[in-house]
Amino acid sequence: MIVFTHIKSLAFAQKESQFIYNGFRGAKISLDGNSEVHANGLLQLTNTSKQQKGHCFYQIPLNFNSSSSGSAQSLSFSTNFVFAMVPELDNKASGHGIAFTVSPSTDFSAATAGEYLGLFNYSNNGHPSNHVFAVELDSILSPEFNDINDNHVGIDVYSLKSNYSAPVTYVSRGGENRSLELISGDPIQVWIDYDGEEKLINVTVAPAGMEEPKHPLISTSMDLSLIFLDSMYVGFSAATGAIASNHYVLGWSFNKSGKAQSLAILDLPSYPHKTGSKGKSTLAFTIWIIVLIGTVIVLIMGNAYARWKRKFEELREDWEREYGPRRFCYKDLYKATKGFRDTELLGSGGFGNVYRGVLPSSKVEVAVKIISHGSHQGLREFVAEIVSMGRLRHRNLAQLLGYCRRKGELILVYEYMQNGSLDKFLFGNEKPNLCWPQRFHILKGVASGLLYLHEEWEQVVLHRDVKASNVLLDADLNARLGDFGLARLHDHGANPQTTSVVGTVGYLAPELTRTSKATTGTDVYAFGAFMLEMACGRRPIQLNGLEEEIILVDWVFQCWKEGTILDTIDPRLESTFVVEEVELVLKLGLLCTHSVPAARPSMRQVMQYLNGDNKLLELPLYDLSTRCDTMGDERYAENMSFALSSGSRSAHSMSSSHSMLAPGR
Repeated sequence: MIVFTHIKSLAFAQKESQFIYNGFRGAKISLDGNSEVHANGLLQLTNTSKQQKGHCFYQIPLNFNSSSSGSAQSLSFSTNFVFAMVPELDNKASGHGIAFTVSPSTDFSAATAGEYLGLFNYSNNGHPSNHVFAVELDSILSPEFNDINDNHVGIDVYSLKSNYSAPVTYVSRGGENRSLELISGDPIQVWIDYDGEEKLINVTVAPAGMEEPKHPLISTSMDLSLIFLDSMYVGFSAATGAIASNHYVLGWSFNKSGKAQSLAILDLPSYPHKTGSKGKSTLAFTIWIIVLIGTVIVLIMGNAYARWKRKFEELREDWEREYGPRRFCYKDLYKATKGFRDTELLGSGGFGNVYRGVLPSSKVEVAVKIISHGSHQGLREFVAEIVSMGRLRHRNLAQLLGYCRRKGELILVYEYMQNGSLDKFLFGNEKPNLCWPQRFHILKGVASGLLYLHEEWEQVVLHRDVKASNVLLDADLNARLGDFGLARLHDHGANPQTTSVVGTVGYLAPELTRTSKATTGTDVYAFGAFMLEMACGRRPIQLNGLEEEIILVDWVFQCWKEGTILDTIDPRLESTFVVEEVELVLKLGLLCTHSVPAARPSMRQVMQYLNGDNKLLELPLYDLSTRCDTMGDERYAENMSFALSSGSRSAHSMSSSHSMLAPGR
């Protein structure tokens, strides 16, 4: 019976080789996840739910077995479709994308949302056994998949690491090469053609309604006979992440035996677009009507409006117009946080309070931080950098959505993290204890985020306040480095221009008190203190009795010299830890907090150590006084192998006068 059913399925697949849907009412498709077909025929793959996926596949498998016809031409296919990505937020932050997919199965229940686009998970991504081919339309830069930017088309085989990719552009009728934004909210058409005889695949994109450009975006050789099985399903997959998008498909045409038919663009279903607020024009019209009613009402309403305006008055200058959707309205933030009510307070710090909020228009949860600013800090440049950092895209960075200015306050708006800050898990009583695998995973996540800031983005970003309270945890305890209120940017290869000591005592590199200049090395120092904090379960500076302070770095270093470094491990970890991993974190933390900046590893080297791609070697034995008196910093760094061994007894310049007792913010 099973054999008969399979033969029947293949025969049906051979017969059903082409279709066209100008809308999806009554279409032969199977749906799962968040996908649905609206009454007007619109196919919606995802809505604005976070970390969700949706799939749509033609319900009949197609026969791609070239041996059945004796010709490679049987592996040829042609398809075109129209899609639209409508961002959840007005500032164009989006996630994650759509993928046209050819798969031997329609069961993606084990697949992960977010950067995996609902196609793979951590274990099967990159395995040839999955036999999945996809053309991704990706609106997020995922460094772990070597993405080229946050607006690209990629050809994927077995994996989300694209074999070929290109920024989204098209050739206009006038022959000009123009860019096209996937998350513009406008309909876009994609043509995918594969010639089995030539083993050539072409991918072309253009605004919907335009004829197919003669020059494809991607044209490359590929032998799909090595990938496809006898019968395969064709369809779409889409996913959302920490920020969501509505992913729509308006129409779809497919042909396995020739050129796919053209879609009737004017007959495609409509879809919801973002609409702007009526704003000031409505308010002005209302006030004009009120004026006509009578003198008494004018006086009453005029006074009421004056009070309202003073309450919600913002600072707006001409130079801020260029930032557009990155600027939030104070009134919206006031409503989102219920008037910055204490019940919505998430935490407090030296730079201000953080509140939970729900944006009134989109119902998106956000974290709203209020900090003070002064004109002497160069506010225009500061806001410009804040807006630039809103374009950062990394799975281990909390997304900065935008800002608002009011009186003496600068308000920053971030995506909301369900589990709050890491320090509440380490030092609070309301959160459960984190086991070692969770802590190690968090450390690697923060390190990956810092590596992206230092080396992988278009500019160098100095965070300047790496610490446990600025590490946020999502629902799955994945780490997101947040709070970019102190961060600064500079071009790769240029020297940073920061000239003030900011940060938190206990995480400050000793050279900051001398030069007042933050560098990637000072971020590495703070990360080293954070590593020790995670392994030991202690704050960087801790009171012992009424007056005595215990400096965590000094204490761990002293235990290391005495051969008892494992005695510093957080006792709450009990037996959950791997000795080699904890010892690596402790010694790497000491190396990162070295008083000589040139002796510290870069974040790329730190990641190599944490991932096991590089092994810590033995640190040469130099006495502290001898090293400082007779050897310059650079010479010492040259003679030092960037590592520590478990049996080493070498000295490490970690006295309190050279460590983190420098004055803080």
